Amino acid sequence: MIDLKADCSQCAALCCMALALDKGERFAIDKPAGLPCPMLEGHGCSIHKELGEKGFQGCVDYDCLGAGQRVTQEVFRGGSWQETPKLARPMIMAFAGMRAIHARIELLQAAGALPLSESDEAIRVAHLGKLSAPLEAEIVSAFPESRAEAAIDAFVRSLRRYVPQRG
Repeated sequence: MIDLKADCSQCAALCCMALALDKGERFAIDKPAGLPCPMLEGHGCSIHKELGEKGFQGCVDYDCLGAGQRVTQEVFRGGSWQETPKLARPMIMAFAGMRAIHARIELLQAAGALPLSESDEAIRVAHLGKLSAPLEAEIVSAFPESRAEAAIDAFVRSLRRYVPQRG
């Protein structure tokens, strides 16, 4: 089972590089996607203990659900865009894909609390198995808008019939 808890110590600071920041209530600066945050020092944040006070509440609240460390450690075997700049683009693409994969894992894990039929439980477990298995960069990067993503989304939507309707 994949742990959906972020472990920044096992990541190459992917959120600090891959994601865009829009200056406003959540972020003190504008930063385009694909460029490192100016607060980044190595693989850590120079203002981590003061993020909220310095205007970066969006960083405090952000959770990649463990996608960053999985991309860094599993897909790129500990590689980093900082040490090998040519990895930047592939790591950005894999990070986007893994975030989508981990969002589906979160939904499928939550669905385990529903009183599923044996066949639906088997489908749920099969989907979880595929998403939890070691994945190559090409598969991860291609996941958003793939047939696999569409199949999981359709399955999750079909589970609405197990949720009691309110009022």
